[in-house]
Amino acid sequence: MSDSARPQMGQNLLFLTDDQLRKGIEAMFFAYRGFTADPDRILAQKSYGRAHHRAIHFIHRSPGTTVNNLLSVLGVTKQSLNRVLRSLIEDGLVISSVGRKDKRERHLHLTPAGAALERELSDAQRDRMRAAYRAAGPAAVVGFRQVLEAMMDDETRRHYEAMKDKPE
Repeated sequence: MSDSARPQMGQNLLFLTDDQLRKGIEAMFFAYRGFTADPDRILAQKSYGRAHHRAIHFIHRSPGTTVNNLLSVLGVTKQSLNRVLRSLIEDGLVISSVGRKDKRERHLHLTPAGAALERELSDAQRDRMRAAYRAAGPAAVVGFRQVLEAMMDDETRRHYEAMKDKPE
């Protein structure tokens, strides 16, 4: 993009009205409700919630991640994460093993049952995202991701950047 085009785009963005911003905020609330609806139904059958889903997702994305790293990625309290992990371990979805180098570390892995649940949850969300992306078109997909990335704070962005190029 040429430098002369950049200020024009920036100026247009500076003149969003409060009503336009409110509509965007409301669209995000309703989209999030739709995005989480299918996984919520699957999780409810197992008496799990969104915290369980998030833990399963990020353990899948980083097999062997430590509890401390997961705490940092999720931005939750140790007590909250321990409650979630305890139920996932007791139900045979996650394995916690002592670190080889540092015995104080606990490394987390999904069991085959945990991987199956992760796949079921992710498939539901991928189906919804795929349909939305197809309906919106390639330019909207890129723009949507740019908006989401621009809303992240620095710490969140660091975690996102570390994860986004990892293969599935």
